[in-house]
Amino acid sequence: MPDWLFEEEARSEGFQTICGVDEAGRGPRAGPVTAAAVVLDPDRLPPELLGQLDDSKKLSARKRQTVFPVLTQRVVFAVGVASVEEIDHMNILQATLLAMRRAVQALPIAVHLALIDGNKVPGLTCAERAVVKGDSKSYSIAAASIVAKVSRDRTMKELAAEFPGYGWERNAGYGTAEHQRALAVLGVTPHHRRSYAPIRKILGQRA
Repeated sequence: MPDWLFEEEARSEGFQTICGVDEAGRGPRAGPVTAAAVVLDPDRLPPELLGQLDDSKKLSARKRQTVFPVLTQRVVFAVGVASVEEIDHMNILQATLLAMRRAVQALPIAVHLALIDGNKVPGLTCAERAVVKGDSKSYSIAAASIVAKVSRDRTMKELAAEFPGYGWERNAGYGTAEHQRALAVLGVTPHHRRSYAPIRKILGQRA
């Protein structure tokens, strides 16, 4: 379970305003990659809310949907997105780092340190620190994980209405059996990542 350890260590080093940063959507075959930056104020977060913060992958969709509105009313946050075109142009890692930079830049307040989930930092104008598996270690990163995941799921639900049949409202663009069947029947949409091998293979077969 996450705690305040990384934030407390950073504050002891003189960093005052700290944000957690995480992404959602590196693995799917369709849709953008979404990052969130979240600044937590410990005085505004009741223990019962803190107890619900964790790596978004460990929470059910219903739990994430329940926590999201309560969390976002009590924190400062921003979301950044990198498009399918950017993913295909620069690769998913670089697009993810771009989405992270956009999220931090969109925050309405300046931050002194960003705690980044993973082993790479995006190259911010503030100090930055990579935390491997940070979404299960830091409250700030766990909060960012939830915000990024719910925000991206909502985007995929909107895209599902535009392109029905792929089940994106359920699979969020991941390569489920339902999604694969739809690709075989309906083909590739503008929201599919053409740089991903399964999509390249389909396009090659239809060329």
